[in-house]
Amino acid sequence: MNRPTAEPEKRPYHHGDLKTALLREAELILERDGLQALTLRAVSRAAGVSHAAPNNHFGDLTGLLSELAAVGFNRFGTALGKAMDAAGEDPRERMTAMGLAYVGFARKHPGLFALMFRSERLDDAHPPLRAAINDARQALRAAASARAPASPLSPLQLVAQAAALWSLVHGFAMLLLEGRLEGMIKSLPSGEDADSLLAAVLATARVGD
Repeated sequence: MNRPTAEPEKRPYHHGDLKTALLREAELILERDGLQALTLRAVSRAAGVSHAAPNNHFGDLTGLLSELAAVGFNRFGTALGKAMDAAGEDPRERMTAMGLAYVGFARKHPGLFALMFRSERLDDAHPPLRAAINDARQALRAAASARAPASPLSPLQLVAQAAALWSLVHGFAMLLLEGRLEGMIKSLPSGEDADSLLAAVLATARVGD
C-alpha cells in the first residue's frame, strides 16, 4: 500500500545577514501589498524564519518600519547626490537633475517613499533613521544653495531656498503618485512627459534666483 508522500517541511532561512534579508522581504511586501499588510509575522513568514526573528532585530513593528525608512532615505540621498554629480557644475542643471531624481525615486519606490514621510509610523529618534534623513537633507540643501546669487545669503534665506525647492519637488511627486497630474500630462505636446513637465516647473519657479 502506497503511503501519501509527506509535504517537505519549510526550511528555515539561513543567511549571513538575516537583518538585511528581513528588510528586503519587508520592502517587497510594502511595495506589493501596501503598508497595511506589512507586519512582523508577514515578514518572518516571507523570510522563512520564526515569528520571533524580527523582534530580535527590530524590537517591534515601529522599529522595523523605522529601519526600513532609513534604508529608503540612504538610497534616496545617494540617488540625489549621483544625479547632481552627473549634471556637472551648472547650478540650474544640478537643481533640475536633483528634482528629476527625487520624483524618479518616488515613482520607482512608491511604497517606500510614502513610508519615509509617514512620521506617525516611525521613531524619529531612531539613530540610523535620523542619520539617513540628515544625509538626504544635505543633498537638498546642496541643490538649493548652489543656485544662490553672487551676494551672500543669510542662514534664513538658505533654509528658505531649501524648503521652497523641497516643497515644490515633493508636492509634484505626491500629485504624480496620486494621479492628479494625469490630465495635465496628457495635454502636453507629443514627446513631452512628466519629466519634461517637472523640468519646466522648476524653470518657471526659479527657486533661489
